[in-house]
Amino acid sequence: MRIHCIGINHNTAAVELREKLSFTDESIRAALSRLGCGDGVNAISEMAIISTCNRIEIYTASPQPLKDELKIFLAETQNLYIGEFNAHVYEFEEMQAARHLMQVAAGLDSLVLGEPQILGQVTRALELARGQNAAGPVLNRLFQAAIHAGKRARAETAISRNPASVSSLAASLSEKSAQNISDAQIVILGAGEMAELAVEALRKRGAEKILVVNRTLERAQNLVQRWNAKAITYEHMEHALETADILISSTGAPHTILDADMIRRAMHLRPQRPLVLIDIAVPRDIDPAASNIPNVRLFDIDHLNAQIETSLSERAAEVPHVQAILEEEASRFEEYLNSIHMLPIIADIRQQAESIRQMELQKTLSRLPNLTDTERARIEAMTQSLVKKILQEPTQRLRAEAISPRAPQYAAVARNLFGLENSEAHIAPIAAD
Repeated sequence: MRIHCIGINHNTAAVELREKLSFTDESIRAALSRLGCGDGVNAISEMAIISTCNRIEIYTASPQPLKDELKIFLAETQNLYIGEFNAHVYEFEEMQAARHLMQVAAGLDSLVLGEPQILGQVTRALELARGQNAAGPVLNRLFQAAIHAGKRARAETAISRNPASVSSLAASLSEKSAQNISDAQIVILGAGEMAELAVEALRKRGAEKILVVNRTLERAQNLVQRWNAKAITYEHMEHALETADILISSTGAPHTILDADMIRRAMHLRPQRPLVLIDIAVPRDIDPAASNIPNVRLFDIDHLNAQIETSLSERAAEVPHVQAILEEEASRFEEYLNSIHMLPIIADIRQQAESIRQMELQKTLSRLPNLTDTERARIEAMTQSLVKKILQEPTQRLRAEAISPRAPQYAAVARNLFGLENSEAHIAPIAAD
């Protein structure tokens, strides 16, 4: 099996493109369900998709090399032309793809170095792939290895010390934008994980007036009860805009929630009072045209890149320690990846030998009808012992080479020598950590 990865992230593409390519859980399920349907992805055996505010990545395992199949797949699922994103795409194969995923899970490839949310997002990608039966033995093993690496990085190093997620950066920007954070009226649009992290970060910075606006009041109330805030539904959004000093938006909606006209109407009622809008959603919740309204300052997720706190320098010092952990985990995964070229051939050699043994045994026994049951059993035991001893040395040698870089070449030679057809491994995934 060959591993392949394509993706775009905050380093290669602006938010305008990332939001066009982003997936919801539902659209990930729909995309993964295309596997095995006989269309352009029929060469792909396994697939998993990671989609966050800062990255969209597709991982696959296939028995043959891929060329442009994944770009075509991404273009078709998102209704775009390849030319719209091709220049922004990065690609990795085999162990490069494995090492990249481990860096992602450890937070080394994040907008905010060491941010903790990405580990849960990688785990979610695996859950979605498993739910659609799209993650087979290779991607199961790869993602679990990456998740284990990410957990080790956070447990054994200080890469996540002084938490600084996108949500905390939004809270930091809010604090800098307000004359007094405790007096500022802050509106949180959305009630998901990002929203809760933002509320938590705001409370730690001294914010007291927090209003959560969500589609359903029940979800918002669950959040505000934990953080002593207030909650309303979208029907009261315009009133919330009239009173807000700062609004942080982080819904999972696939379209704009706040259009420029709605914001303009609110500002007409408060022309001298500034409004700071911080949009950390992808796709964006706030119409970019709002930035042209007088007394409105709009920041999207890309603007936060310039707001990263100086405390991240402490995390940067931990990167070599994290890299050492990732290399250990990558080496273990590489041993597994090399071994899958060898394990099927060993099984096939044994099966072939057993078939020959049984066939020759039956021929011999048919010519000796007067043998007792005991004599027949002894002859069968002798043939089994012969086959076992003949195969012992070559199979031990193949097992020893299974974890070497030469494993694929040894497997190819063995198949040729024994006259076996090419076969793929059917290895059970490792247990979840």
